[in-house]
Amino acid sequence: MEHAHSLPEFLHFLEEVDILRGVIFGLVHTIIPVIGYYSGWSINRLLKIISNGYIAGLVGVIFAHIIADFIAATLDPHLKSAAIGIVIGGLIPLSVIPLMEKYVTKSKYHVVVGDHEDLKKDLKSKHK
Repeated sequence: MEHAHSLPEFLHFLEEVDILRGVIFGLVHTIIPVIGYYSGWSINRLLKIISNGYIAGLVGVIFAHIIADFIAATLDPHLKSAAIGIVIGGLIPLSVIPLMEKYVTKSKYHVVVGDHEDLKKDLKSKHK
């Protein structure tokens, strides 16, 4: 039976090797943030413009992750049918953020607390 994602004849052995399931997902899911990092594109930056602080960063990271998950899953023949479920699963934690904000006290050692000061110091120092 011919599948829509059939491999060329010389690559049929890959269909039998389970260790390669999800390789395309992993590759695409990881390369998207790399491209964003080197291009300077950031969903967090956009969200910080329209809102404030670390919540925008947190929501931005979640949305960026969901977008990367969706793109990667749709390109991976082993996960294509799960793409929408992956997106829905990624959206569910957004509902927890208001509760976390209201009931969980952030540690003084939390990364968000000192990041702004550390970033300012780093930007002012000369790097070799």
